[in-house]
Amino acid sequence: MKNVKKLIIFLIFGFLASTLSSILYLKKVDFFDAIELKLRDIRFRTRSFDDVDNRISIVAIDEKSINELGRWPWDRKIIAKLIDNINSYGAKTLALDIVFSETSSRDSDRKLAESIGKKNNVVLGYFFRDGAEEAGNKNKYLLESKRIKIIKIPADMKEIPLQSYNDVEINIPEIEKSSNQAGFFNIIPDNDGILRKLNALVFYDGFIYPSLFLASLKHFLEQEIVLEFEIYGVKRILLGNINIPCDEFGRLTVNYYSNTDKFKVYSAVDVIKEKLSSGIFKNSIVFVGATEVGISDLRATPVNPLMPGIFIHATVASNVLKNHILIKDGRVVILDLIFIALFGILLSFILNFTRRTLTGLLFFIVLSISYYYLNLQIFRSYPLNTSIFYPLFSIFLTYLLCESYRNLVEERHSRFLKKAFSSYVSPQLVNEIVKNPEILKLGGQKKEVSILFSDIRGFTTLSESMDPEALVNLLNSYLAPMTNIILRNGGTLDKYIGDAIMALFNAPLDLKDHANLCCKSALMMVEELKLVNEDFRKKGLPEIDIGIGINTGTVIVGNMGTDIRFDYTAIGDSVNLASRLEGMNKLYGTHIIISEFTYEKIDKNAFMLRKLDIIKVKGKTKPVSIYELSNNLNNELVNKFHEALKLYLERDFLRANKIFQILFQEFNDRPSHVFMSRCQAFLTNPPKTDWDGVFIAETK
Repeated sequence: MKNVKKLIIFLIFGFLASTLSSILYLKKVDFFDAIELKLRDIRFRTRSFDDVDNRISIVAIDEKSINELGRWPWDRKIIAKLIDNINSYGAKTLALDIVFSETSSRDSDRKLAESIGKKNNVVLGYFFRDGAEEAGNKNKYLLESKRIKIIKIPADMKEIPLQSYNDVEINIPEIEKSSNQAGFFNIIPDNDGILRKLNALVFYDGFIYPSLFLASLKHFLEQEIVLEFEIYGVKRILLGNINIPCDEFGRLTVNYYSNTDKFKVYSAVDVIKEKLSSGIFKNSIVFVGATEVGISDLRATPVNPLMPGIFIHATVASNVLKNHILIKDGRVVILDLIFIALFGILLSFILNFTRRTLTGLLFFIVLSISYYYLNLQIFRSYPLNTSIFYPLFSIFLTYLLCESYRNLVEERHSRFLKKAFSSYVSPQLVNEIVKNPEILKLGGQKKEVSILFSDIRGFTTLSESMDPEALVNLLNSYLAPMTNIILRNGGTLDKYIGDAIMALFNAPLDLKDHANLCCKSALMMVEELKLVNEDFRKKGLPEIDIGIGINTGTVIVGNMGTDIRFDYTAIGDSVNLASRLEGMNKLYGTHIIISEFTYEKIDKNAFMLRKLDIIKVKGKTKPVSIYELSNNLNNELVNKFHEALKLYLERDFLRANKIFQILFQEFNDRPSHVFMSRCQAFLTNPPKTDWDGVFIAETK
């Protein structure tokens, strides 16, 4: 009886979770719909889909064309030549993602109009726009013949729910009259800037007009566009026997292909110079538009953050021809509701028979993954735009309700949770805090530690050239692996200072060879940076470079702050010196610089080192010897550099300069170049007699 009662309670939880999820699904709550859209974007990127219709080609006004033919816009005689040659290669339909809204020379305009009118197969482009008030374009009558003419509207329909505008930018009359076909190329992204749907229809000045892809398909298929309305909005768009699925607002959900490389793309200059094979565009729709970054209309899509608009029109045209347009009709809504109910109730049934929370968690994860896999397989096999988030939310809510009941009613015992800061410091430190809570008290102690500072070179310039979201993603992708290296080697992450990292070794945990571990971490960070940059290159992100400074010395370590907020950190001159040494990498062109105090503590046989200089860093009065730490040094370079440095310190600048020159020429050694400059300066203007060879750094 008890088991039956528990089963009923759990099934009720599953029913409640499914009901709430279904209500949210039907209500279309903005917050949850935004999550749904992001998950669908991921779904696009996790499938392989390249079934592009081979009757579609793109002639791109690309970088190559601009370089050879001059900057855009070109003389319209060149465009005329482009159209003539595309037609000579056998194109059936030619769509222009270009508008010629202003006159140029009379001869050029006439030549372009003649080329467009020769075969009457060119679909002209234009675009709508909103103004503060109706603009009243005096040439708008030229568009009326290119409107959708066959429209079925219910008698009781009061309003047409299409995107509308009060102004239009069309081609000049001479060009507009030369073609019987035209389509708008407006592209309207979602609120988050991602383009997922394309408007096939626009309402303007009492008429409905087709988009560029729809007008192109009309000519290509030699079928009239038939538009049917129901009281709620658009019911269907027909082209002959092709039913184009859209929503009530006349928008199509774009079924993006995995890679635009699958389209047949030809450079405009190659078409103009007749470098293509004969008949290459036979029985094809050819979309002509700009892809060169400086002149093209770039759009963020689920598969490409910077996709030229011409590819979007070509994608939707291919979707229609291949029956790939994503469907989101009543049948899909019913299927979504079935999944929401089925998976929520199924999980509640399974959880009834699990005795441990960990087992329940395992079933929750397995069922969530199973649904996502099922959803992905449906998406790969059928053009159904099924929901991802809401069935997963039903599963999550069911798990939350059932496990809350299990913990609060059945188990009735409290559990110790680790402190939230366990996510930010090393596991060893967490364990130490658990064993010795008194270390959380305010205060400090003197202790010898090795301090590591790292910083990204030119980060300020980098940050100015990237948008905030991309910059944060880049920074996180860099900081995560670098922090892991520090923690793996027993270090403690002290803090992030923007793009800089400060780490301590030998605090709060004792590390016998803390200087060695600190240097080892630095070398691993430099090597890891190569993998990070390789990943950045693949993602189209800028590569970065870093500098690292290391010093060993006695500091005050402990919790600094107030009773309600404090940080475990270190303060003292040794910390400041490590920070200054990090900055010196910019001067010497190195990656890692360590102080003489760290040099004295490390195992010299375990690392490749060379003495770099004797300096006084900014804000310090005592000189310190510094050393370069690197895996790229070799004995010949180190020995000759040390020989030249000795001559330099002995004021034999002529001989020292010759060696430094050789090292720079043979090894491209940046420190040698620095000393070349100094030697040449001293040969011209010798230092004072009391010069001790110490370099005084004026910058950080």
